[in-house]
Amino acid sequence: MFALFRMTLKLTCAAGCCLAILLPSQAPAAPQPPLNVVVTIPVLKDLAQQVGGPYVHVTSLLSGYENEHTYAPKPSDLIAVRKARVLFEVGIGLEIWVAALVKNAGSPSLVVVTTSDGIGLIRDHSGQEAAQPGDHQHASGGNPHVWMDPESVATMLRHITKTLITLDPAHAREFRDNQAAYLRQLDQLRKELSERMKPLTDRRFIAHHPAWPYLARRFGFDIVATIQTQSSTEPSALQIQSLIAKIKKDRIKVIVSEIQLSQRIPELLAKEAKARVIVLTTLPGGLPGTETYLDMLRYNVLQLANALEAP
Repeated sequence: MFALFRMTLKLTCAAGCCLAILLPSQAPAAPQPPLNVVVTIPVLKDLAQQVGGPYVHVTSLLSGYENEHTYAPKPSDLIAVRKARVLFEVGIGLEIWVAALVKNAGSPSLVVVTTSDGIGLIRDHSGQEAAQPGDHQHASGGNPHVWMDPESVATMLRHITKTLITLDPAHAREFRDNQAAYLRQLDQLRKELSERMKPLTDRRFIAHHPAWPYLARRFGFDIVATIQTQSSTEPSALQIQSLIAKIKKDRIKVIVSEIQLSQRIPELLAKEAKARVIVLTTLPGGLPGTETYLDMLRYNVLQLANALEAP
């Protein structure tokens, strides 16, 4: 009888162990999927990824090779916006195509954030006159290339961080820590590039189009003329001749163009006036070695400084 009891006890324990293996007491909670984020340009993708880390999935509508002013959205962009929880834009009329894209997507829960809010804008192409936050000219009169100044990027980063915290408060601490770490990197690079600029005696250049006033103001470059003041227009023959004469008379050595634009007119000016064209990028990924915003900023400033120093 006692042997039978022991056998029964062993079978009961074995069955209990099997049930414990097959039926765990508490199933682990399913991980939350990353927040779907859409941005208009690669600068914002980099910033959103820097802050959001593994908690965001970021899609940039532009890849870095397109002209942000004249971009035409694709069907895949419409799908990306429909799936997104938030869309980050620069604003200031840079992405004139984005409003129609958001409307066509028809997603009532989509949050649209303008990351340039609060940035003092440059009203003209000279880089000298700035509009203050709250000025009504922000809507149409400000130069939209604010991300070319790292101080503006710090503001844009804060808008992104605040939005991600609102949408995903469970990871607020990680977002704030990531923001702080990136701001330290940004400040260190700004200091390094400012030091690089100190020996330069001639900081003048001709710009292809007005993408550079914020960079020039921050690092002390001097834009003496702009070839193409609007993306949709080209200079007349008379304007080209006037630019050639100015380059020769003032002995301007450098013409700054962009990989996103045609090089035909800058190369013509350089040939006629014995100047040098350097091709930079306004968007990360536009040139090798510019995959991130910090890479792009470093590349642009160093290439321009080296060109101005060359005999």
